[in-house]
Amino acid sequence: MTQTPAFDKPKVELHIHLDGAIKPETILYYGKKRGIALPADTAEELQDIISMDKPTSLPDFLAKFDYYMPVIAGSREAIKRIAYEFVEMKAKEGVVYVEVRYSPHLLANSKVEPIPWDQAEGDLTPDEVVAVVNQGLQEGERDFGVKVRSILCCMRHQPNWSLEVVELCKKYQHQTVVAIDLAGDETIQGSSLFPGHVNAYEEAVRSGIHRTVHAGEVGSAEVVRQAVDTLKTERVGHGYHTLDDEALYTRLRRENLHFEVCPWSSYLTGAWKSDTEHPVVRLKRDQANYSLNTDDPLILKSTLETDYQMTKQNMGFTEEEFKRLNINAAKSSFLPEDEKRKLLDLLYKAYGMPSLAAAGQRL
Repeated sequence: MTQTPAFDKPKVELHIHLDGAIKPETILYYGKKRGIALPADTAEELQDIISMDKPTSLPDFLAKFDYYMPVIAGSREAIKRIAYEFVEMKAKEGVVYVEVRYSPHLLANSKVEPIPWDQAEGDLTPDEVVAVVNQGLQEGERDFGVKVRSILCCMRHQPNWSLEVVELCKKYQHQTVVAIDLAGDETIQGSSLFPGHVNAYEEAVRSGIHRTVHAGEVGSAEVVRQAVDTLKTERVGHGYHTLDDEALYTRLRRENLHFEVCPWSSYLTGAWKSDTEHPVVRLKRDQANYSLNTDDPLILKSTLETDYQMTKQNMGFTEEEFKRLNINAAKSSFLPEDEKRKLLDLLYKAYGMPSLAAAGQRL
């Protein structure tokens, strides 16, 4: 018996990692092709090893990438394929617009020994990675009818990469790239941001590059404050611990800051303790600006439907709230205004609502 979809209308997704959204079959294929050992011989076994089925910690979650990233990283063919297949995956989930993020440097690296894969020099340059991902996304957009844009990630543990990341954002901003992000372990920085990240975000502001930041997932509300006040972020990835600082939360809600919420991810990474009210319930109650997202569906063994069912069944979400949050996601997307308006009109029509112009609304 198939489950009734929680929300079967067009959706927008703003927070998903390309390297966390790969088909296990593709990982197996390139493991064999490149002669890189994997801990399983079938897609089902590999999925079980890579994925999580109970709450853990964010570092444990991030360690899952070590199983399979060496198989993909550094391979032009593999990177283009995962980008193309990503768009196909989103089309099947009813997504009409998605912003997918990744670290060009992590996907450039391919050597496993003798140093960790994420610190090695690979077969591709970060610039080449962005060009290849763009090709895969654009071909997927053409074949599957999903509008796709990308976000390039700086990594908290590698501040020396960040200036190159913002330069790649500038170079490719008319070829799918719409923004810069800061990802990785929030706790690694201590109480201050590395200068490399700050300098990169200052350049992003100067150059008109949109900005989002992973903050307040497991880090404190102070990390969110730094993201907003120092990095001048326009959206916050996760942001759950913002609610620990009522004054900050009130301010950001007043400023209409967008929270990229990933409910199922927050459960399995331990970012949200399931014996407490999920922060997204407060956001819903306050009619705040947020979206629902999958984060890393390969590791979380999920689809976007997982997050919608979770919020519908356990948190009282209704179809009207799903419509509202998707409209907010579209409004908070990093598309140019004319493309954003077209996306909103598509959603309004699908939702049986008057268009922006008919309702006398502005973006």
